[in-house]
Amino acid sequence: MRKSRKSDHRPRKVLRIPDLEHSKHAVIDSLPAKASQESYEYAIDEFISWYCSEPRLAFNRTVVLRYRLFLEQKNLAPSTINVRLAAVRRLAYEAADSGLLSPELAAGIARVKKAKRLGIRIGNWLTADQGKALLHNSRSDTLRGKRDHAILAVLLGCGLRRAEVVVIRVEDLQLREEHWIIADLVGKGRHVRTVPMPTWVKHAVDEWTASAGISEGVIFRRINRDGKVWGPGITSKAVWHVVKAAAKRGGLQNLAPHDLRRTCARLCHLAGGELEQIQFLLGHVSVQTTEKYLGCKQKLRHAVNDLIGLDAA
Repeated sequence: MRKSRKSDHRPRKVLRIPDLEHSKHAVIDSLPAKASQESYEYAIDEFISWYCSEPRLAFNRTVVLRYRLFLEQKNLAPSTINVRLAAVRRLAYEAADSGLLSPELAAGIARVKKAKRLGIRIGNWLTADQGKALLHNSRSDTLRGKRDHAILAVLLGCGLRRAEVVVIRVEDLQLREEHWIIADLVGKGRHVRTVPMPTWVKHAVDEWTASAGISEGVIFRRINRDGKVWGPGITSKAVWHVVKAAAKRGGLQNLAPHDLRRTCARLCHLAGGELEQIQFLLGHVSVQTTEKYLGCKQKLRHAVNDLIGLDAA
């Protein structure tokens, strides 16, 4: 009796482009945030390009270590390298989950260590006066000027990420406990938080929405060459350009939207804000992350425990 032939579905050591593309789409589909999807897609495409440049290259721990060395030789920042490696680990996981790669090889890739960061990367913060100047210089009677001023106000006053700025809607601005808030803002990692909005920020937003005739939906919209509002909204990249243009007018170098988020955190702290409340504002899961945003150093001359009121005991 003739034996039936069984197709070979055994995991492979060498993945071809169709296998890698299949695993890449599985990775992207598993990520909730659009920014993460774009970041991982770019990182995986870069890896696939490198991986396929050498024929018959096995997808294993040794190869990923070689890729890490390749990235380090390009003088990329450790944080950038680690994002690329995280994407490759996720790619291996999805390949193994689909039966394309053996679990043993995927486990070996998962053990590839991160690139080490030597020292602490210095942050970029504005002083209160620099923040005021940035806002003042952005003021204009044009629609574009009012929109850009409102965007800067939200970044500086509410400490939002640029991906969060572009999704807030008129309906999200609500009064709670006699204070304006951005309600149920979905941030990084799908974490939901409530963000207090200072009165001066609300005024800047109202000035823009009133002039643009926006009463519902996404707050920040595109403006065409004729100075008219159009389209459903703006992109995160547009927020980047708004900040860069404002920084150029103010003579500020290397200023990014995230620096305004850091600035908001530090100014809150300098004004006496509690660390826990700043953590709530920024939406950090870990308080250690919030501490990095503050960029504070220990003060010994005016030590925090000098004035706790127990000296007369």
